Amino acid sequence: MKKVTSIIAVSISLLLHTALQAQTVESKQELISFETFETKLKQASPNAQVLDARTAEEYKLNHLIGAVNVSVANEAELQQQIDKLDKSKPVFVYSINNGRSASLAKKLRAQKFSEVYDLPGGISRWIGEGRPVASTTAKGLTLEEYNQLLKSDKLVLVDVHSKYCGSCRKLSPIVDSVATEKSSELKVIKIELFENKQLGDALNIQSIPTLILYNGDKIVWQKSGLTSKASIEEAIRLEVASLK
Repeated sequence: MKKVTSIIAVSISLLLHTALQAQTVESKQELISFETFETKLKQASPNAQVLDARTAEEYKLNHLIGAVNVSVANEAELQQQIDKLDKSKPVFVYSINNGRSASLAKKLRAQKFSEVYDLPGGISRWIGEGRPVASTTAKGLTLEEYNQLLKSDKLVLVDVHSKYCGSCRKLSPIVDSVATEKSSELKVIKIELFENKQLGDALNIQSIPTLILYNGDKIVWQKSGLTSKASIEEAIRLEVASLK
């Protein structure tokens, strides 16, 4: 009986060890750095398997060179596209930030793809880092034109966003409300990132939405992600107080 118990214990230990190893491999892939993603992508080119998990409309505007748009909203169509991939070769996925691409990466790993890499920060960061994209949009504002917009005797709040970004859409009415209530001391500028690639590069935008508060030509506060109205107002209050 003791021998049987011992065998069971060893078997359980081996199973746990194997599971932990699998989790470690997956964790390493999930925690890949931007630089590592880029390096591995270059190593896999020109035949890299790159999947864009956004809508067809978003893909048409800007996408990584060589990327294929996949229909994450249509399960049957998505599976057909996945079935065409080579599981023995690395797959690179991305979306705006890491929402839709994270779900796609999880699905691919569940289907035993050997290497799946999700672009940290998504295409927002890729553009913000000045990396090349295939695009149908103009370069947008130059840094010089942007600096001209910043000229004001008020504080200037810049909202870098995209109409395709869920968090951006939630933040927009908050920014509008602050702009209305603080109109005597605040000027608001809204920048669509994917229509202003070179500006995104110049500002080194890592993710969207990103809010940047200027006093003259100096950045006095910056915040990425969905930000509360109270946080924005507090940043403005502190800067106004410092001027008195």
